[in-house]
Amino acid sequence: MNNPPLALLPEPLKLKRDGKNFIEYNRLDQKNKNLPEVLFLSGFKSDMMGTKATYLENLCQDRGQTYTRFDYFGHGLSSGEFTEGTIGLWLSDTLAMIDEVTCGPLILVGSSMGGWLMILAALARPDRICGLIGIAAAPDFTEELIWAGFTETQRLDFLRQGIIQTPSQYEHEGFPITLQLVEEGRGHLVLRKALPIQCPVHLIHGDNDQDVPFELSQRLAKNVKSPAVTLTLIKGGDHRLNTPLALGRLASILDEVSEGER
Repeated sequence: MNNPPLALLPEPLKLKRDGKNFIEYNRLDQKNKNLPEVLFLSGFKSDMMGTKATYLENLCQDRGQTYTRFDYFGHGLSSGEFTEGTIGLWLSDTLAMIDEVTCGPLILVGSSMGGWLMILAALARPDRICGLIGIAAAPDFTEELIWAGFTETQRLDFLRQGIIQTPSQYEHEGFPITLQLVEEGRGHLVLRKALPIQCPVHLIHGDNDQDVPFELSQRLAKNVKSPAVTLTLIKGGDHRLNTPLALGRLASILDEVSEGER
């Protein structure tokens, strides 16, 4: 019997947060409990309806593997204003999903900013995380790409105005970047220290990524202490990595990490 398409899956659920805030999420609870659950962490100003998020849900549905995707504060269907979000707040959302929604061994799949958050979550919940898969991971992007990319004049304007609109090939009006996001992000940097993560870590990055250079994944791979770290470069791959080649590699890696936990 064929599995139902995504359109027939249950409506998104809500996880209550502080005050009136909530996280909107979708959970595919499957019967095969021999496989670790999968939690997808989307990118900056992305949401749980993206190509990779829904591709993984279909993949897990076919495998009988429990899968959860969600929207951070200020993203998608969740509450809050995007410009009030920070790395620490979005990490808090991620940990709430781990603690209150998922069960048992867990594979985190992080796309772009989600690749930074998956590292932070693995450091915070080492006993729960059995594997990490980064897709065009963007660790420390607020410092390495945004702040470091400003001229001195732009930095002064940013400090004075408290917000700046950065260009993006995916957003017509670009992305709003707040001073709060950059300053708070400095408390969560991971590329400048050894990372005591022992689970398998697989990173996928395009060598033609114009938004997040693949060198960030290279640096991340070097910092992780686990002996089971791999980095796959997709020739000609851009930041989205939603081509059949990239998605096929993602599927193979998920199979490998999942089977390793049997």
